[in-house]
Amino acid sequence: MPAERQEIDPALLQQAADILRSGCLVAYPTDTVYGLAADPTNAEAVRKLSTVKQRDPEQPMPHLVADAAMAASAAAAVPEQALLLIEAFWPGALTIVMEKAPGYASAATDDTIGLRVPDHSVPRELARMFGGPITGTSANVAGGPEPLSAEDVRRFLGEAVDLVIDGGTCPGDRPSTVIDCTVDPLKILRVGAIMREEIEHVLEIELEAP
Repeated sequence: MPAERQEIDPALLQQAADILRSGCLVAYPTDTVYGLAADPTNAEAVRKLSTVKQRDPEQPMPHLVADAAMAASAAAAVPEQALLLIEAFWPGALTIVMEKAPGYASAATDDTIGLRVPDHSVPRELARMFGGPITGTSANVAGGPEPLSAEDVRRFLGEAVDLVIDGGTCPGDRPSTVIDCTVDPLKILRVGAIMREEIEHVLEIELEAP
C-alpha cells in the first residue's frame, strides 16, 4: 500500500540530528518501514542500538545517506557498475555494498558498507542535517514484526528510543534489495523491492539467483 506521508517540521529534524550527535537514538519513517538511527561513527551509540534491538552487535548495519555524493564520501570508491545502479534506482529500495572508505570510521560495519538513498524525504533530510550517514536498520526487535507506524515503534521499543519522528504509515511490503558490488561477478544478497531482472537489465549482465 502507498505510504501515508506527513509533512515534518524542519525544526524537529534539526532536533533529531542534535540527538544523534549526542549519542542517542532516533526512529524515523522511510519508503519501506520505520528505521532506527544512531551515529554510525559513535561506537557507544551503535552498541546501544544493538542492545535495544536485541541484535548481534557484530552484524553490519546498512547506512542511509542524503544523496550519491554522501554515499561516495563513505565509500573507498564507487565502481562503474554501482554508478549505473545508483543512476537507475536511487532514490529507492536498493542497498549497494561497496568498500568502506578508510577514513570513514563507522562502528556499524566492517571493511564494506551497505549504502542507500531512500525514496523518502525524512531520512534524506535527517542525514543531510546530521552531516553524514545514519544507520538504516529497522526500528523493531530483531526478527520481530515490521514497524509501519510511530505507534509500532513505541510498542516494540518503548522508552529506549529518544525521539520518534511520526511520519504516518510506511508501506512495508518488501525491504530493499541488497547487492554486493565488492565481488566479481556482482552478487545479490537479498531480493526485495527491486527484482533481479531489473538489475540485470540495467547492467546488461546475468546474475546468479540468491
